[in-house]
Amino acid sequence: MGFKVAATFYMPGLDFNEEKLVSIGAIVEKKHCTTPDEIISMAHDADAVISPTSVQPYPRKVIEKLTCCRIIASAGIGYESIDLRAATDMGIVVTNTPDYCLDEVSDHAMALILACARKLPRVQKAVREGKWTTSHELRKGILPPMAHLRDQVLGIIGLGRIGRSLAPKAKGFGMRVIAYAPHTSEEEIARLGVEKVNLDRLLREADFVSIHAALTEENYHLLGVDQFKSMKPTAYIINTARGPLVDEQALTTALTQKLIAGAALDVLETEPPKLDNPLLSMDNVIITGHTAQYSECSEAELWRTPADEIVRVFQGQWPVNVVNPEVKEKFFERWGAEQAGR
Repeated sequence: MGFKVAATFYMPGLDFNEEKLVSIGAIVEKKHCTTPDEIISMAHDADAVISPTSVQPYPRKVIEKLTCCRIIASAGIGYESIDLRAATDMGIVVTNTPDYCLDEVSDHAMALILACARKLPRVQKAVREGKWTTSHELRKGILPPMAHLRDQVLGIIGLGRIGRSLAPKAKGFGMRVIAYAPHTSEEEIARLGVEKVNLDRLLREADFVSIHAALTEENYHLLGVDQFKSMKPTAYIINTARGPLVDEQALTTALTQKLIAGAALDVLETEPPKLDNPLLSMDNVIITGHTAQYSECSEAELWRTPADEIVRVFQGQWPVNVVNPEVKEKFFERWGAEQAGR
């Protein structure tokens, strides 16, 4: 007898590594679900679920309806939208794809740093309006102040895989890198040639602040008005992590009052944003539409890994990238040592 894998996020052409799942007896059902009720309707009898849980919420009311589910395989690094406590209570193991898009996002963050440092969007706009290097507006009104990137200070908030990938790239441009990473040891940070500092010092010293932290209840709106006030007026905020890490209203105020020089954002609090969002009309703000993670290679990795994790579970192995390890005893208690049980 086969088992059901529910892919609750689907677009035509998306490759879920379905062939591999079918090869071990899975029946794969695919549907793009947009509400919790649609997820429940599709996945209530599924033995496994594939979902990008960073964009599809899995609260307790959904998870408790997944009465046959053994694994939720999240497509993506973040998993803040899934209730891990509820999954653990149900004996459901949750996995993510932690090695996905590390170079893509760190490259994107570095590109945004460079774009801010060289004021590329404002320069491009001026050139399209007919201004050139001899233009008084360009030379006096847009370019200054502008320092060379070497010896500028990059402050990284969060030294997970992406933050650790960014650090050597910034150092390659001659930047001095400091980091606020309370859960990372000083020894590990030192191996990267990075100095560990507290958040207050990072904000005071950094010319560029790049955010690479996971979103939790504790760091929601980590950066607000008080934090922006402590930054240099020439500093830039770069956010390729999660929108709610930054208080967007406070950021708008900081930019309007010139508390900081600008921002480069791949993520926002509400996605997609309303067209009247003031950040969209500011010429010192770059917004890239949550595209930092994209390349053809990263997309393939994104959907291949969840299928691999499901295959492991139904072949009697423990998955590799478990984000609720405390579930293990409950999992075996509920499903038995054979796991697949078919």
